[in-house]
Amino acid sequence: MAKITTSAQSSGAPFHVACIMDGNGRWAQMRGRPRLVGHHMGAKRVREIVQRCPDAGVTHLTLFAFSTENWKRTQTEVAGLMRLFRRYIINEAKGLKNAGVRVRFIGDRIRLEDSLVKMMDDLEMLTADNSSVHLTIALNYGGRDEVTRAARRLAYEIEQGELTHKDVDAETLARFLDTRFLPDPDLVIRTSGEARISNFLLWQSAYAEYEFIDTLWPDFSADEFQRIVESYGSRERRFGGVTA
Repeated sequence: MAKITTSAQSSGAPFHVACIMDGNGRWAQMRGRPRLVGHHMGAKRVREIVQRCPDAGVTHLTLFAFSTENWKRTQTEVAGLMRLFRRYIINEAKGLKNAGVRVRFIGDRIRLEDSLVKMMDDLEMLTADNSSVHLTIALNYGGRDEVTRAARRLAYEIEQGELTHKDVDAETLARFLDTRFLPDPDLVIRTSGEARISNFLLWQSAYAEYEFIDTLWPDFSADEFQRIVESYGSRERRFGGVTA
């Protein structure tokens, strides 16, 4: 991956884009191939999208890689996805470091194998000083699960006397979320023609703009990504208010 240099943010461009990378399995099945082939093709798209972020004026990119509900898939597919995540880290770590991309993971790591968690930790440390693009990968992530875990940690601090119930507001709870280091997403893109959010960034996306597109993720090009980002500039975000 080539060195990424951050350009001035385009007028009206979203600061933070989140993507629900849907359609990998269907892409493969439409071609008579195993579903995992689609996941491998989808992983290749990630590199292109990350590289395009600076030109599109995007400084933060969050990708939904594996949900808390995805464990319901076949053992073969889940095991294949876990191998793919390992391969991605091994193959991309050096390039991400050299390109100035900072990588973080969100989600519950308890169910993940220790060897994968170690690789995730190592990649986070390797890229910790980077700032050109902030890439966040949601792995074993679910919005309801995240809020539940945040509420549990908040309740514990109240039990310990570090907070009182009067201290609890939206800002306080947000400090316990996995995404406490991120700005809220401005734009959420879902590929594959499905028009649902699938338990992704429920709290954070309260005022995000959504773009549901028919393109399957393995066919989702960097050019299409940039076109969607640029079209975002024509939207009027009022956050519950009205314009004068």
